[in-house]
Amino acid sequence: MSRTVFYAGSFDPVTFGHLDLIERAARLFDRVVIGVGVHHGKKPMFSGDERVALLRDAIAGLSPAPAGAVEIVTFDNLVVDAARSHGAAAILRGIRDATDFDYEMQMSGTNGMLAPGLDTVFLPASPAHRHIAATFIRQIAQMGGDVTAFVPPVAAKRLQEKLARPAPHSA
Repeated sequence: MSRTVFYAGSFDPVTFGHLDLIERAARLFDRVVIGVGVHHGKKPMFSGDERVALLRDAIAGLSPAPAGAVEIVTFDNLVVDAARSHGAAAILRGIRDATDFDYEMQMSGTNGMLAPGLDTVFLPASPAHRHIAATFIRQIAQMGGDVTAFVPPVAAKRLQEKLARPAPHSA
């Protein structure tokens, strides 16, 4: 029996913390389906297609590549419905701190009511990545800061390109 986990997020942008969870999940499960949330009410920095491409490039750049099958999809419905549609037995959630834990426990309970039998698996963030949050990374990048310690090179490059401002015209 194949063990599939569904790892949902915005991945706006993909971070070293995300990649750490993907690598670890690939060791624990036969198949990891990464679900990039594409919700019409949200205004991400990168489009869904851009986020999928960033994830693909970032995962391809890992050495060694994660064991097990890793698939990247987009979804715009409930996480439990997306997870079920991809044959997942569990939803993967990363936990950085107690605030994450409290929120994720509530979400796990709600998801359990919506989809009995679909478990939630929590993985604590590795100490080297515990402080990384995509929201902070976007803010740092928007203010011209260096994000290379937080995101893979492909994401740092795309952030820089996305935020590049045209040079002022001289008169």
